[in-house]
Amino acid sequence: MQQQYLTVPGEGVHETEVNRSRFRCALAPAATEAEARAFIARVREEHPTAGHHCWAYVIGADGGIQRAGDDGEPGGTAGAPMLQMLTRRETRCVVAVVTRWFGGTKLGAGGLIRAYGGAVGEALDALGTVTRQRIRLATVTVDHQRAGRLENELRSGGTRVREVRYGTEVCIEVEIREADLDAFRQRLADATSGDARLDLGAESFGAPAGA
Repeated sequence: MQQQYLTVPGEGVHETEVNRSRFRCALAPAATEAEARAFIARVREEHPTAGHHCWAYVIGADGGIQRAGDDGEPGGTAGAPMLQMLTRRETRCVVAVVTRWFGGTKLGAGGLIRAYGGAVGEALDALGTVTRQRIRLATVTVDHQRAGRLENELRSGGTRVREVRYGTEVCIEVEIREADLDAFRQRLADATSGDARLDLGAESFGAPAGA
């Protein structure tokens, strides 16, 4: 099972120029195909004067869904090299749209392949990537006497504390890396002499603790 993947930290844009043609690459994280297609549509609407809006996306932590489109460029010269760049950089859950304004000089098939793939590569370099790790949301329930010290120990030990709720008992909502779950159970038992209760919630992907 995939434990982590690389993606872009957020939406961003980087522009290049090849023989007076402008190539504007917009990148965004996308968890689903619907999110990716909505981003493509938004970029297209924002730049109606451009000649082409070529796109590619990789969806899923395992990269199970991969799609690309040339939007009128010669077949295989735009979307395919864009997708190849995304997969070569091992990025996942990401969508790229390269918007082109023709500069008057034809680039040929090889030139287009280099330009579109290069636009994505340069955009990834400019925006950077982040690691998303498989995490488990969980709730630690403990008595009031132990709660303050336990919360401090969790935070100082690198556990991300999302929320603390006070009632008859104290509920501390945390994020735990899936790979660290067994070690966390033992750590919790040692810290509370076995008096804390751990209830596991949903799985998701998030930034590693401390990021």
